[in-house]
Amino acid sequence: MIRALTSLHNAVFSGLESIATPVLTTFARFIFAAVLLVYYWNSGATKLGDGVLGFLFPSDGAYIQIFPKTVEAAGYDFSALGAFHWAVVVAGTWAEFLLPLAIVLGLFTRLAALGMIGFVAVQTWVDLYGHGGIDNGTLGAWFDRMPDSIVLDQRVFWVFILLYLVFRGGGPISVDRVLKSRASVDRDAPQPAQA
Repeated sequence: MIRALTSLHNAVFSGLESIATPVLTTFARFIFAAVLLVYYWNSGATKLGDGVLGFLFPSDGAYIQIFPKTVEAAGYDFSALGAFHWAVVVAGTWAEFLLPLAIVLGLFTRLAALGMIGFVAVQTWVDLYGHGGIDNGTLGAWFDRMPDSIVLDQRVFWVFILLYLVFRGGGPISVDRVLKSRASVDRDAPQPAQA
């Protein structure tokens, strides 16, 4: 009896898994877009400087968001910050636009999702230590009755979706799939004879 139930269980769920996995990869990207795309793009927009070259010359607020203690220690004299600070702020700003876009399009999905995990880790570190989140309860706790802490509840779900994309890829409706199809066509095409 147990063997029959186990065989039935395995047959049903193996079939469901083969059908669902491609759908779930696309759905994971959809959930990312629905929940986090606008969040990150709005955050990135607050870091842009004025004018056409604002993506190269971040706003003062960008430095405050990313290096709060350093900016405070410099007495809010942004000219005291160096090339390192500028490079980190510019890279972080670009990442908030480009990595989410790549995930939504399914372009280099695994790499973009891995980059977003790194971004979330840095963002969390800045929130906890740069902005004093440890002191005000931002970290939260697991196995409590409160499911809404920013770090241990919300961001762990974000990272889980991103990890799923790292391991499963962008799915059937993605630029990755188009690139993979083209690569296999190019690989299988007859090669011209060499002299």
